[in-house]
Amino acid sequence: MPITLENVGIAVRDIEATISFFTDLGLTLIGRDTVSGEWADTAVDLDGNHARIAMLQTPDGHGRLELFEYIHPDAIETEPTRPNEIGMHRVAFSVDDIDESLAIAARHGCFPLRGVANYQDVYKLTYLRGPSGIIVMLAEDLTKG
Repeated sequence: MPITLENVGIAVRDIEATISFFTDLGLTLIGRDTVSGEWADTAVDLDGNHARIAMLQTPDGHGRLELFEYIHPDAIETEPTRPNEIGMHRVAFSVDDIDESLAIAARHGCFPLRGVANYQDVYKLTYLRGPSGIIVMLAEDLTKG
């Protein structure tokens, strides 16, 4: 049976701020909606489910993020995950220029967790905490060009 990855879904505190962050990094907003009703309750197992959603796509057309901002039930605040915790870990992106990408992230108040690492002169990479505490990995391939 063939299988393809459709998208990664992320619940966020502020959908507009999160859209702005990811579109500034280079993703494209391809749709938004407000969802509710019995089908939505059934799909996610939340009675009275009502959420704003947005779908973003990477420039190559292969990667997608679906963002959810819950209207009802209330979103549950949790501590931001740490890189070594079990469960959803991070979203990773290849970028052409990590310094430029970090400058964009900084305009959104998002900075590397520790710094930028060089992995065997193959990648420069970093983890940063994006909107709603999302861990985002940025990696620049040093072997290109």
